[in-house]
Amino acid sequence: MNKYESVVIINPKLEEESIKALIAKFSDLINKDGKVESVDELGLKKLAYEIKKNKEGYYIVLHFEAKPELIAELERVYRITDEVIKFIVIKEEE
Repeated sequence: MNKYESVVIINPKLEEESIKALIAKFSDLINKDGKVESVDELGLKKLAYEIKKNKEGYYIVLHFEAKPELIAELERVYRITDEVIKFIVIKEEE
C-alpha cells in the first residue's frame, strides 16, 4: 500500500454538519480498502482565484494509505460530489 495526501476544497456555504458528513463519507470510502491516518480541517481560506463563483473555500487535508486502484474511485466520488469545488490526490514519497 502507498501513502497519499488528498486536499479537498469544499463549498464554503455548507453547514458544519454537512462538512462533517462529507469527511465521514470520504473517510469511509478510503477505509474500505485502505486506512485514514489523519484528517486536518484547515477551515475557511481565501482562494487565489475564483472557482465556481466562490472566493473562499473550506479546506480539508486527508493523509491515508491505500492501494493505487482506490485512487481512481476516490477521484470519481470527488467529481460527482457537488459540494467539492476542487481536489487533488498526491502520492507521498517514501
